[in-house]
Amino acid sequence: MSATIKDVAKLAGVAVSTVSYALNNSTKISEETKRKVLKAAEELSFRPSGAARNLKKRKSETIGLFLNDLGGPFYSQVIEGVQEVVAANGYNLIVCSTYGGENSSAHRFLREQFVDGAIIMGTAINDSLILQNASASFPIVVLDRELRGDYVHNVHITNEQGAYDAVTHLIKLGRRKIEFLSGPNLAFDNSLRYEGYKRALMEHDVPVPGKISMYGRYVEAGGYQAMKLMIASNQVPDAIFAANDEMAIGAIRALHESGIRVPEDVAIVGFDNINISPIIRPALTTISHSKYEMGAIATQLVFNARKHENEIVLPTQLIVRQSCGFKDGKQEPDYDSIVASILHVGGRKRT
Repeated sequence: MSATIKDVAKLAGVAVSTVSYALNNSTKISEETKRKVLKAAEELSFRPSGAARNLKKRKSETIGLFLNDLGGPFYSQVIEGVQEVVAANGYNLIVCSTYGGENSSAHRFLREQFVDGAIIMGTAINDSLILQNASASFPIVVLDRELRGDYVHNVHITNEQGAYDAVTHLIKLGRRKIEFLSGPNLAFDNSLRYEGYKRALMEHDVPVPGKISMYGRYVEAGGYQAMKLMIASNQVPDAIFAANDEMAIGAIRALHESGIRVPEDVAIVGFDNINISPIIRPALTTISHSKYEMGAIATQLVFNARKHENEIVLPTQLIVRQSCGFKDGKQEPDYDSIVASILHVGGRKRT
C-alpha cells in the first residue's frame, strides 16, 4: 500500500496541513520544517496525486475557480471570462463546487494548495481559511465579497447603487407597494441589494415593509414559490424588485398562471441581466453588469498578485424593458471601454 499524507505527517512529527505547506513550498513554515517533511516524503516514496509532478518545480500551472454552484446562466459567463485569461497565460483551469462544505474538492484544493492561485465566489469557504492560505505564491481573489488581507483581492459590483436605481425607476413609474424578492440572507450581494432597495424607498417617502416577505434562494423555482405564497395570502404588491433575474422570471411565471398581468398589475425588475432576460415575455427590466469581465479581471489579479489588496468595483446599469411597464429601453453599457480604463485584461504570466 502506498504512503499517504498522514503517514508523512506522522514520520515528520508535524500536522497534515504542515505537510501540504511543505510540498507546495509555502512561506508559512520554516525552511527547517520543509526539509524535514520532504525528507520524510522521500523516505516513504510519497507521491501525492496532483502534486507529485510539482515537487521539484513547485508550480502546477493551474488556477482554481471555486463556486457555490456550477449551474445557471450567471456562473457560465463568469467561467468564460476566467477561462479566457487562464488560457492566454498558458495555464489550466479547475472549476469546483463548494457543495459538501469542508469535504468538498474546493476546500481540499484550497487547504492543500494543489493550484497556483484561487478565485472564490460565494460564502461557503470561510474567511479564516482564505486568509490562512493566501500568500505570495498562492494569491486569492474573492468575487462579490469583501475580505481584507495580504494577497487577498476583491472584485465586486455596485450592488447597492444598482438596487437603488432599480427601485427608484419603479417609484418614478408610480408604484408604491414594492416588495423585495430576496436571495439567501447571508449572501454579500443580496444584503447590499436589500440596502439599496430600502434607501430608494426611504428617500422617496415610500413605506418600507417591516420585514422581508419573499425568499427565493436565487433560483427560478424559488421565485415562483415565493410569488405563489404571496398570491395565496392576497397581499400581492404593485411592484417587485427581485435580487436576481432567475427569481424574477419565476415570479413572472407564477403571476401569469394566476391571471395577474405583468406589468399592468405588477411591475417587476430583476438584477444581473442574464442571457434569457430580454427573451422572456414580457422582456425583463433588470440591472446589468458584465459577468464575463468580472471573471476576466479576477484572473488577471491572480497573475499580477501584489501583497496589498487590489479592489476592483465594476459598474451596474439599469436596462429598461417591458416588465416594468415602460418600453423604451437603454442600450447595453459599453463594458469593453469601461473595463479597459480599470485594468488591462490581456494579462501576462505570473513568475
